[in-house]
Amino acid sequence: MKRLAGFSALALIITSTSGCGWLWGDDGYFRDRGGDYLGARQTAPMQLPEGVQSKRLDPLLPVPQQVANSTAVEGEFEVPRPQAMAIRADASEFSLQKSGDSSWLVAQRVPAEVWPMARQFFEDSGFRIVDERPQTGEFSTAWQRIDELSTVMARRLGARVANVDSAETRVRVRIEPGVQRNTSEIFVVSAERAAGSTADVPFTTRSSNAALDGALLDELVASMARGAEQGGSVSLLAARDYDAPSRVSLSEDGNGNPVLNLGADFDRAWSGVGRSLEMADVRVDDINRSLGVYYVNLAEGAERKDETPGFFGRLFGSESSKEEIDARAERYQVRLTAVGDSVQVTVEKDLNTVAPSDVARRVLGLIQDNLG
Repeated sequence: MKRLAGFSALALIITSTSGCGWLWGDDGYFRDRGGDYLGARQTAPMQLPEGVQSKRLDPLLPVPQQVANSTAVEGEFEVPRPQAMAIRADASEFSLQKSGDSSWLVAQRVPAEVWPMARQFFEDSGFRIVDERPQTGEFSTAWQRIDELSTVMARRLGARVANVDSAETRVRVRIEPGVQRNTSEIFVVSAERAAGSTADVPFTTRSSNAALDGALLDELVASMARGAEQGGSVSLLAARDYDAPSRVSLSEDGNGNPVLNLGADFDRAWSGVGRSLEMADVRVDDINRSLGVYYVNLAEGAERKDETPGFFGRLFGSESSKEEIDARAERYQVRLTAVGDSVQVTVEKDLNTVAPSDVARRVLGLIQDNLG
C-alpha cells in the first residue's frame, strides 16, 4: 500500500504540473544542468576590508591542473584523462592477524616470494638455520642464547620479553598458502629451555612464550615491508608446490551432498567464508560462531551498512518491508565443521535437512570463487 500511494502521488504531481515551463522547461527546476560548467567563468578573488584578518582555507575539491579556463578557445576540446592515483606499494601488503592467543602474519604475496624474505630476516638477525624444507614451507633454528643473536635483535628482544636472556631459544617458521589466492600466512612458534641444558624440548602447537613470538612477528613485518620496497627474489623450489595450492576444493560427501573443503584452521576459515559471502552479495541475516553457522537469505543482496535509500526511494517505498522480505525469503544455513586440520563447509535448510544439491553447489561455488 505504501508503494501504491507513492506512485499515486507521483501521478498526481505530473498531471497537475504538465505543461508548466517552470518545472520542466530550460529554466525549470528539473532542467538538465549537465552543461552548466561550460558557461562558468573565472572571477577575481574576494577582497576583504582593510584591517580584517583572514585565514587561508584550502579547497575541499581542488581543481586539477590542465583544465580549460576562460582563456581557452571556445568549441569542442578533449578533456585530459585524470592522473592515476598514487598508491604505496607496501600499503597493507603485510599485516598481523590475531585470534585468541594465536597470532600470525598475512602477506599479499605467494609463498614462493615470502620464503626467501622470511629466511633472510632470521639469518640477518643472527639465528642459525639448521633444518629447512622449502617444499612444505618450514624451517627451524638451532638452540641459541639471546647474546648469540645480532646486536639489534638481542637489544629489541631483551626490551620486550621478560627473562629471555636466561634461557636458550629455538624457532620454527611455517609458511602456508593463504585462504585467499596469491596470499601467504606465516606462523612463528618458539621453544625454550634453561641455559646450558641439553634437553631437546619439542615444538608444540601453541608457543610457550607468546611475547617472544609476537616480538619476532613484529620485527618480521617491518623487515618484509622494507624488503618489498627494494624488491626481492623468488624461491623456485617453494614455488613448485605453492604456486598452485589446492587448499580449497569442492567435492561430495558419502551421500552425494556438495562439500567445500578448506585447508585452514577454523578461525581463518570462518573469517574467509564471511568475507566471501559479502563479496558474493549474499545476505547474512545472523551468525552463530560457536555453532559455526552463517544464516543466509539468497533472495536478498548483501546488507551494506553505509547504504541508505535516497529521497525518491523513501518517498515511493522502494525499500522492502519486513513482510515482503519474509514472503520471498530463501533462507539457508552455511555451516563450518572442523575436521582434523581442515574445515568442511556445507549448506543446510535447517539443522536436520540438507539444502537441495543445486542450491548447495551454487552457494559453495560462490564462496569458492570469492576465496580466490
